[in-house]
Amino acid sequence: MRIVDLINKKREGGVHSRAELDAIVDGYVRGAVPDYQVAAWLMAVCWRGMHVAELADLTRVMAASGQQLDLASIGRPVADKHSTGGVGDKTSLIVMPLVAACGVPVAKMSGRGLGFTGGTIDKLESFAGMRVDLDAEAFVRQLRDIGIVISGQSADLAPADGKLYALRDATGTVPSLPLIASSIMSKKLAAGAQVIVLDVKTGSGAFMREPESAMALARAMVDIGTAAGRRMAAVVSDMSQPLGRSVGNSLEVAEALDTLAGGGQREFTEFATDLASTIVALASDGALGRSEVDRALHSGGGLQMFRRLVEAQGGDTRGFDDRRCLPRARVQRVLTAEADGYLARLDALMVAHASSLLGAGRERKSDPIDLSAGVVLAAKVGEHVVRGQPLATLHANDASRLAQAEAVLRSAVEISAEQVAVAPLILERISG
Repeated sequence: MRIVDLINKKREGGVHSRAELDAIVDGYVRGAVPDYQVAAWLMAVCWRGMHVAELADLTRVMAASGQQLDLASIGRPVADKHSTGGVGDKTSLIVMPLVAACGVPVAKMSGRGLGFTGGTIDKLESFAGMRVDLDAEAFVRQLRDIGIVISGQSADLAPADGKLYALRDATGTVPSLPLIASSIMSKKLAAGAQVIVLDVKTGSGAFMREPESAMALARAMVDIGTAAGRRMAAVVSDMSQPLGRSVGNSLEVAEALDTLAGGGQREFTEFATDLASTIVALASDGALGRSEVDRALHSGGGLQMFRRLVEAQGGDTRGFDDRRCLPRARVQRVLTAEADGYLARLDALMVAHASSLLGAGRERKSDPIDLSAGVVLAAKVGEHVVRGQPLATLHANDASRLAQAEAVLRSAVEISAEQVAVAPLILERISG
């Protein structure tokens, strides 16, 4: 079949067969189809969209473009969780150990952060010596041995996605719901988990800022996974203010440890246990759920499972007992309230920018990242504050970064005389 005919078909709103999608994607990965033709096809997809079954086929073709992990040897449904990314989102570090402590094996391949702060892999490197580049054999072996593994994304997994994303980035075709959904889900399908729960963020600190767009993306990804035979669920969650109290890699790890030890912020703890309960219920066909997750939290089972993960991957576990053993910034500066009242706004995007200015984020994948830099919040939206009260502490190793970061952080804050309503963290739930 001629690729130009397939471009014309999508331009006119036609629906591709799986064979046609395979001709485009496989041909591009092999180098038989040139960039300019795929770029034209991507733009046609942006313009015309894709039907549900067609999108599921595209995702499976992309997943099949490289290595696909077979986790059947584990003998039980393996679970994975994915977040579209947010500010202070250290949820995986809590959810995955809690799920594993309930007897549900969890396997996550994650990436590094780009922009606001680091990704899950960057955060885990706060434990000195932590190996985050396990090969497929070591990945499956650890999953079988201890029931939990988190490693970096393998380049052999869904290579079509990497090639297509680079082309999308260069041709203005990144913001397309079908292309975003297939990009995320192709890697999830290739990673082999049978149970997948998605956390799609919306708000100022999220990629999908409008709730309607976030809900459409969540629905599309759940439909893709369901069509591929996976047990699926998703939540759409609020990212108008940072999640939890810490923004920055080792700072978020410390908060995750505190949460698993029973000392986390109430709303954040509830959010993490809710996601963990959803995964456990899906994996067990409803035989397990919230009571088992609560037990894993309050008994310390989740914290112990996190320690086992770090130990298995060569990480220094002293931070579990003494947070001072995690990377620490040399300089701290406190931002205080300028008036009495209620915190009415704590803009997630501006807090993220402040954290990035302090060194916690990166503009390019190759940029170094300061694991100890970031912001710890002392107040959240809806809470009462008085003039001079600490609102946040900035952490940095370069004192020259503090002034600009403080000005940005100040712009994120608004104090009002009247208490404002706080949006619930979970705005919508979607099942497969």
